[in-house]
Amino acid sequence: MSTENEGTAVPPAPSAPPVPVDAPAASAPQASDAGAPTTPIPPVPPTAPGGAQGPELVHAGPAPSYASAEGGAPQHPAPQGAGAAPEGGWPPPQVPGTASYDGGADGAGGTGGYGAPGNGGGYDAPGGAGAGGAGPTGVWGAGYQQPAPKPKNGRGGLVAAVLVAALVAGGIGGGLGYTLAKDNDNGSSTTVSASDSGGSVKRDAGTVAGVAQRALPSTVTIEAESTNGEGGTGTGFVFDKQGHIVTNNHVVADAVDGGKLTATFPDGKKYDAEVVGHAQGYDVAVIKLKNAPNDLRPLTLGNSDQVAVGDSTIAIGAPFGLSNTVTTGIISAKNRPVASSDGSGSNASYMSALQTDASINPGNSGGPLLDAQGNVIGINSAIQSTGSGGLGGTSQSGSIGLGFAIPINQAKYVAQQLIQTGKPVYAKIGASVSLEDSSGGAKITTEGAGGSAPVEAGGPAAKAGLKPGDVITKLDDSVIDSGPTLIGEIWTHKPGDQVKITYERDGKTRTVTLTLGSRTGDS
Repeated sequence: MSTENEGTAVPPAPSAPPVPVDAPAASAPQASDAGAPTTPIPPVPPTAPGGAQGPELVHAGPAPSYASAEGGAPQHPAPQGAGAAPEGGWPPPQVPGTASYDGGADGAGGTGGYGAPGNGGGYDAPGGAGAGGAGPTGVWGAGYQQPAPKPKNGRGGLVAAVLVAALVAGGIGGGLGYTLAKDNDNGSSTTVSASDSGGSVKRDAGTVAGVAQRALPSTVTIEAESTNGEGGTGTGFVFDKQGHIVTNNHVVADAVDGGKLTATFPDGKKYDAEVVGHAQGYDVAVIKLKNAPNDLRPLTLGNSDQVAVGDSTIAIGAPFGLSNTVTTGIISAKNRPVASSDGSGSNASYMSALQTDASINPGNSGGPLLDAQGNVIGINSAIQSTGSGGLGGTSQSGSIGLGFAIPINQAKYVAQQLIQTGKPVYAKIGASVSLEDSSGGAKITTEGAGGSAPVEAGGPAAKAGLKPGDVITKLDDSVIDSGPTLIGEIWTHKPGDQVKITYERDGKTRTVTLTLGSRTGDS
């Protein structure tokens, strides 16, 4: 399956109901929908490499920090024959505003007469203020006639007097009841009061709240900005005490060539940072804080190979720019082949991912996926989307419960290489494979990339006897259904590892063992 940079399409916020006017024959005007702001996202590659065709997958971030929502209240023309707004007197019945997306401001009341409640829920885009729907213009009620004041008589005063007497009696009764209850409470009450509450309570280590309390201080919200001012928001976590932060490559890509990079901790402390190294193929990057504090607490790294389907997961990130957000779920699958685009359509990242149903959205990218003990088991990177509009389209969606994380065992190895040399090192078999969707395996092409040989002379594949046209169906015990799946599986290994390759040639199945080679850098 393939992925691309993620964005969000915001459905239009419905307008408030039209406000009828003081004219018997006038009908209520139709309210027009106020368009909600959308967050722009990068374009979808025309053909994303991957396995079997399915719903679209996208990077889980970054959430564009430069996208803001501004908007005024849409104007609703008053219907013909509209009368003037009644003054004082009878108040109209209250009509609740329509709830829409969380984070938006309620709409403004209409002008003139009695303002109707506006639509709630203007969408709050990252880095901008939410714009609520506007209340209708005009008076309240079509054909509404203000009732004539009723004539005063002596009964009005009588009713008021009776009401006062009732209230006085009620006050006396309530006071008497409280006094009797107080006098009769001889320590027999079963009410129990907590000695601590709220933030003063110490959460148990094994609870989600306990894990979040320990992990949040070691996560950061990353803002990357290119030289032309564009950029986005993502997440990262403390890797070591020297100030190295691990995140996704696509989170910091805008800041690689002379851009600006900052990291903000949950306590509000903000640090400038620089890119130490980035691996586009792995979608892993390491940045380093400038003037890093000496009290950094690196998160504990778990063992992603030991994760089981059904294990609890906790994701931390900044979805849509909402920093320090914690969501929970489970591991819903392992070894899920995922190919993700950096948005340019020219390169792709490949992973044999951990799949989780913890809510992951734009801005969660680069954040830690934790187990129930608070150990990092993965780096949140991509989500599956039902949208088909692609980059810059209008039908993108947020989390639908299918998120993908780079296993931490692989990310740890990559991060260490980037810290040591600044460049990634990839394992390879020395053969070019087709990236077209397939279910039969990874086919070695008849032509290599850029006119090179499809099977590298003297490389691992050549030494093992592989030839153009061979279809690789398994790597060790992992089933290979496509080229991207093969690449993702190879990259879970290190150069020098021995792997067993099962392939088909001329209708016959064969098996060979080869030693993986290495390639340095993304070029």
